[in-house]
Amino acid sequence: MAKSKNNAKKVSYISVPSQIINSLSSSSLQSLLIPPKKPSANRFFGLKWFRSPRFWFLALFLCGFLGTLKLWYTLDPLIPFSPYPCVTRQSQLQESFSNGHTRQQLGFVSNDERNDKKDQEVGSVNARELKFEAGIKSNEVKHESLKGVVDFQGGISGGVEEESEFWKQPDGLGYKPCLKFSSDYRRGSELIFEDRRKYLLVVVSGGMNQQRNQIVDAVVIARILGAALVVPILQVNVIWGDESEFSDIFDLANFKRVLANDVRIVSSLPSYHLTRRPVVESRTPLHVSPQWIRARYLKRLNREGVLLLRGLDSRLSKDLPSDLQKLRCKVAFHALRFAPPVLELGNKLAERMQSKGPYLALHLRMELDVWVRTGCQPGLSHDYDEIINKERKQRPELLTAKSNMTCHERKLAGLCPLNALEVARLLKALGAPKSARIYWAGGQPLGGKEALLPLTREFPNFYNKEDLALPGELKPFANKASLMAAIDYLVSENSDVFMPSHGGNMGHAIQGHRAYAGHKKYITPNKRHMLPYFLNSSLPEAEFNRVIKELHRDSLGQPELRTSKAGRDVTKYPVPECMCRDSHTHVL
Repeated sequence: MAKSKNNAKKVSYISVPSQIINSLSSSSLQSLLIPPKKPSANRFFGLKWFRSPRFWFLALFLCGFLGTLKLWYTLDPLIPFSPYPCVTRQSQLQESFSNGHTRQQLGFVSNDERNDKKDQEVGSVNARELKFEAGIKSNEVKHESLKGVVDFQGGISGGVEEESEFWKQPDGLGYKPCLKFSSDYRRGSELIFEDRRKYLLVVVSGGMNQQRNQIVDAVVIARILGAALVVPILQVNVIWGDESEFSDIFDLANFKRVLANDVRIVSSLPSYHLTRRPVVESRTPLHVSPQWIRARYLKRLNREGVLLLRGLDSRLSKDLPSDLQKLRCKVAFHALRFAPPVLELGNKLAERMQSKGPYLALHLRMELDVWVRTGCQPGLSHDYDEIINKERKQRPELLTAKSNMTCHERKLAGLCPLNALEVARLLKALGAPKSARIYWAGGQPLGGKEALLPLTREFPNFYNKEDLALPGELKPFANKASLMAAIDYLVSENSDVFMPSHGGNMGHAIQGHRAYAGHKKYITPNKRHMLPYFLNSSLPEAEFNRVIKELHRDSLGQPELRTSKAGRDVTKYPVPECMCRDSHTHVL
């Protein structure tokens, strides 16, 4: 290494073995000694047109436009509501369902998934701390506090006031249960219990709620005839094949105890009556009065000792003397309590729904038999319409009443069940927050999960009994439709808000039960009057919501006097026969 005294710059030399130098070409050697040139920064960016402000303005515009397009196509909105009610299609739902909607998003979890989760849990699970295994993961909209409500466009709307308004209960006007029987009725009870000769046998049919109605009628008829009532026989349902007996569904001991002062209840006929031929009535006319029942059966019953009745469904008049109306309420709201195993599980599921705040219960009537019976179309696809039409042609007797009306006419008359899209729009218009937790009761809808997509998109916290139950909890009730319906009834009865998508025995029973419990909120969809607004696509959203709220202002479970609804069941409208505002109320 050499050093120059005269130069300020220092020059360094590297000693390289000659073998290496000989192995390198001149170009390679030059690349080692001379550092590479840095690429010119102006090779691309130096172009004059790229520095132009116009270019940057155009680039920003294109980026914004493309971003807007991407956002538009990922919003995944509800399908447009068809202006033709009977040909509403949801084909877009099928496409979106196949493009990434997971089971958790829809609120459905398989048994295997639940078992896997259960295996990972350590220790006992508190029912109120249980995390639902049906869609609570990434999609749950938490509302531990009411700081604001996420609206359907993803913003904040209304906050505490709007959410609390939806959960607000109607004014019960001070009505409370009031079952004070007259002195004549109480004297009649003494005579009934002295008579040991007459027995009434009844066979009830249909689903669980239909059976409840017939049992209520059976108790009242036994009282009218002064006969002992043998525990009702539940006919095996030809559709569901449920072989449940009375004591499987209802608490028999409670049934006997509550009615101990009204009707004598026995578990079976005395042995001396088993060989006697009973008087059989297979078809009672509609709306029969107590006078008709006595004239028709009392003489023969006194002679034969046993009367067997079938086909009681809605045969007894709804306009009965005051004491008999009170008896109907006593049976429906006090005597027909569910059996302990059913009651225990139903209340557990209700507690799990309540553990995170208020919840809405929906009774969705979207099964195949409902569409066939009502003469309506679900608005899914042509294939499903063909399934319904084929079933209707094969069994025309299933179509209930007004068979001369077209599907479109039935829809406009409010005779069709609401589909999932219509339910979602109605709830949204009534102010239900997107975070609302919904329990849905009912059988599997025609079209399966895809038929529910418009509802689960708007309200992702969507559960049924299978989602809430722990592994094995529903096993004792498997393949027993009546017991499953009883569980749905209990969770619905305990909800903060209830709404059916169509009428029916369960909706009517729960309406009366919620009224009797103090007029808990019950939304009755005003289908006939709201449909024109559903079909008016030009109506602004704010105006649509205002109109729908106005239409339902008096349909939220407020007290309705049965005296203005002659011919209606007192177990649906318990005011004024079974409820009063007297300070000295009598429950039993």
